[in-house]
Amino acid sequence: MNTILILAIILFLFFYFLEFIFRFFGFLFGAYAIVKEREARVYILFGDIVGVLDTPGFHFLWGKFGLRALLVNWLGRSYTRDLALDQEYIRSIPVNSEEGTPMGIGVWYEMFITDPVAHIFRNADPRGSLSAQVRNAAIKRLSSLPMNEMLTNRHAMSRTVRAEVSPESNEWGYKLGSVYIRKVHFRDTSMIHQIEEKVVNRLRQVTSAIKQDGVNQVSIIKNKAEREAAVEFAKATMIRPQIVGSALQEIAKDSEVLQNLFRILEYQRIMENTASDLVLLPEGTKGDLLAQLIASAPDTGAHTQEKAKTVFFTKEIKTPGEKKKTG
Repeated sequence: MNTILILAIILFLFFYFLEFIFRFFGFLFGAYAIVKEREARVYILFGDIVGVLDTPGFHFLWGKFGLRALLVNWLGRSYTRDLALDQEYIRSIPVNSEEGTPMGIGVWYEMFITDPVAHIFRNADPRGSLSAQVRNAAIKRLSSLPMNEMLTNRHAMSRTVRAEVSPESNEWGYKLGSVYIRKVHFRDTSMIHQIEEKVVNRLRQVTSAIKQDGVNQVSIIKNKAEREAAVEFAKATMIRPQIVGSALQEIAKDSEVLQNLFRILEYQRIMENTASDLVLLPEGTKGDLLAQLIASAPDTGAHTQEKAKTVFFTKEIKTPGEKKKTG
């Protein structure tokens, strides 16, 4: 059992190193190449382009390049380029509007490599050149536009920049994809502060106008309600004497009832006067000097504050069944 395990380990190590040696000499003599997804390889030998591999997978170079494949990895050179979609964003490209306002434009664009050979040999820095070309096209085509068009019509500006840059980018092996103006802003700080102040003042004016309009509406509603209430109170004031007069007219049909009513009202007003003391004297003692002196004498009881006294003379009221004394 141990012998089988040791033999398996030896075989594994043997084939592992054999595969490593095979790959090393295969690469050394240019036997094969493995190209990844969205990748391209350009092989150069003695200043000439031997071939371009842009299809992902395993490639047998002896069948594609012939005898030159034996020397391409020794004496030549291979360039690898990524064909995947790439993107870049340029911030605040300085332009001036038609009114002379300093503006900044942010441009976002996509690009990908379509010709690896042109990308390698036509331009030493194709990515930097494409960025500079986009910047120059934005300054050239978007300057002197009306400010309103800059702030609202971004789609047309994006197509203008793309149409300007695409022909030259194709010469460098690049293809320009989507171009979009993502941001248009003011570059002058003092101007930004002035605009902010104007906007704030305008908002205050609008808010004040809305508030004043609300106050006016409330005042109109309140005045209307007060006017209607005043009219109704005036009507009630006009109707009240009529109602009271009608009631008194009905009561006045019986003179005794009318006399007693006014007397009761008089008594009620006297009793509601809490600031005075009430002294009851018989009706027959009006001319008695002693009774008058007792009634006018000051209060010597527990009250510390003097109170006015009201002298009230009682009178017998005869009713059909009995005699009552009211006070």
